[in-house]
Amino acid sequence: MSRPIAVGVDGSDGSLAAVDWAADEAALRGAPLRLVNATRWVEHQLQAVRVSHEDRAGQAEGVLGAMEERVRSRRPELSMTADEIEDSPASVLLEAASRADVLVIGSHGLGTASGFIIGSVGQEVVTEAKEPVVLVRPDYREDAHGTPGGGQRRVVLGLDVADARDELMEFAFDYATRRDVPIHIVHSWHAPFFHRHRSSADAESGTQAEMTAALARAVRPFRDKFPAVQVTEESAPGRPADRLVEATADARLVVVGRRRASSGSHIGSITHAVIHHASCPVAVVPHG
Repeated sequence: MSRPIAVGVDGSDGSLAAVDWAADEAALRGAPLRLVNATRWVEHQLQAVRVSHEDRAGQAEGVLGAMEERVRSRRPELSMTADEIEDSPASVLLEAASRADVLVIGSHGLGTASGFIIGSVGQEVVTEAKEPVVLVRPDYREDAHGTPGGGQRRVVLGLDVADARDELMEFAFDYATRRDVPIHIVHSWHAPFFHRHRSSADAESGTQAEMTAALARAVRPFRDKFPAVQVTEESAPGRPADRLVEATADARLVVVGRRRASSGSHIGSITHAVIHHASCPVAVVPHG
């Protein structure tokens, strides 16, 4: 049996949306779904307000039971487990990620603005997880037939052609294949300052052509591997984070990378910006 799709649940609106996304992903992959809830005795909490282990376990059981019912009503065919684990939320989620193909977590929305608030737990999980992590906003809506709200159809992939990673493209193309949706691949770079004369214009045009060709070369193996996927490519100068966030306005998922370094992992400025400003679910894919 394939590894599960894991999802962190706590009863919040963000986790409700995360459960829906995770259930659909598991069903489309033919994978089991694992619900996890973290409970832990709060050290140094005032005795008068301290919640007993039994009470915490009871609350977790109630949350997990409600989420199981939600999944059964949406995806009754799924194989599912639900675990209440007494440990810190970050530790529980990282352990779940280590045993899953994908970890899904909810976020706090920013009201009417776009973007996420993921908090310290989410930051730690995204930074340290060895498998892809998908962040889902509370206002995420997609029915069980895979039809998203707001006409959001395509997958957006942010790609650096100087460091194009197969992990990112594999995740994005695989997702698009299972949902029969197109991919829009965005690559941008900081253009140097050009004086207004012909030689500079020619240099700028040459850089554009080189970058467009480099993007096409990086993507070609995955066009060949996934011939049914409709692909568009955008390569243009500008602030990479701004261009990528703008492209998510009509997206159902944006895929970005997160480098695993020998001295520790970090999110990176572009991925950080996308996490906080994208208007759709964000898949953060770790790479080498």
